[in-house]
Amino acid sequence: MFDRLESIVHRFEEVTEELNDPEVTQNVERYRALSREFTELKALTDVYKEYREHRKTIEDATSMLEDENDEEMRQMLKDEIWQAKEELPDIEEKLKLMLLPKDPNDERNVVLEIRSGAGGEEASLFASDLYRMYYHYAEMRGWKTETLEYNETGAGGASKITCLISGSGAYSRMKYESGVHRVQRVPKTESQGRIHTSTATVAIMPEAEDVDVKIDMNDVKFDVFRSSGNGGQSVNTTDSAVRLTHLPTGIVISCQDEKSQLKNKDKALKVLRSRLYDLELKRKQEEQSSKRREQIGTGDRSEKIRTYNFPQGRVTDHRIGVSLYKIGEIMNGDLDDLIEPLIADDQARRLSQAENDD
Repeated sequence: MFDRLESIVHRFEEVTEELNDPEVTQNVERYRALSREFTELKALTDVYKEYREHRKTIEDATSMLEDENDEEMRQMLKDEIWQAKEELPDIEEKLKLMLLPKDPNDERNVVLEIRSGAGGEEASLFASDLYRMYYHYAEMRGWKTETLEYNETGAGGASKITCLISGSGAYSRMKYESGVHRVQRVPKTESQGRIHTSTATVAIMPEAEDVDVKIDMNDVKFDVFRSSGNGGQSVNTTDSAVRLTHLPTGIVISCQDEKSQLKNKDKALKVLRSRLYDLELKRKQEEQSSKRREQIGTGDRSEKIRTYNFPQGRVTDHRIGVSLYKIGEIMNGDLDDLIEPLIADDQARRLSQAENDD
């Protein structure tokens, strides 16, 4: 680990020197790339510098202690050694976490897809509740949300919702939301006050760029139809809605959010590209699953990951066994108290795996 840290410090010094080169500052792309690398390396270099300072404190104070006769000074040196030794393991743990391989998709935008599951109309209502929850969470983090598809049902729910969430680190936090979400509550239509259980499936996909996935348009069936639902009456006057069918995989994408057929087609292709990219990621993860787990749980969308129990005011994440009695706040987008423990657990698993590999 320390050989790697020394090489990182060396690279940080090289990048710093390059950024001060007038020729580099005139090359906008090169300067941006180096600036990003500088930011990443500086955070790690600063922590490693702190680690080395603590080690030096221990060594220097221990050496001075051997020749010191004054009892008060000896006690001060002992306290200094004790404090440095107390703080050192935390700094070392932080270094190990910072050295873990980063998910290359963490900084990408997210394509969020929510589908109602078991439970009929109540499941559709729950799907729309989850969408509002994520919408508010995106607002809290300063991310932008753009609805791509909203298939509304008669009672105000939705059978399927697709949206794009854009913002720094969106995928790094949202990726833990993939899976089956379960709700337990008394539906508004239930006259006997009985609790019903319904489900909705959440899929989190990193937004794919053109360079990530090349789509052969000969493999795509292109249909147009009249929009309905959220678009309003002004949308319904033309065949502006678009349905794309990817023939090799059978993936179907619909988009009717825009009044322009061309814009709807572009959005549908964006979702299709992300779905295909996600399939490729899943295939690679399955190949590696015998060696290591890169995400919490299996990531399988059939896996029940969380239960929202309204009568008890409780939300339980089954992957880490955390229950929070603040369902109102969570449904209004306050998700960090669920996501932070998931990130910590993921890091702990990966760190353990890395140490076992060593």
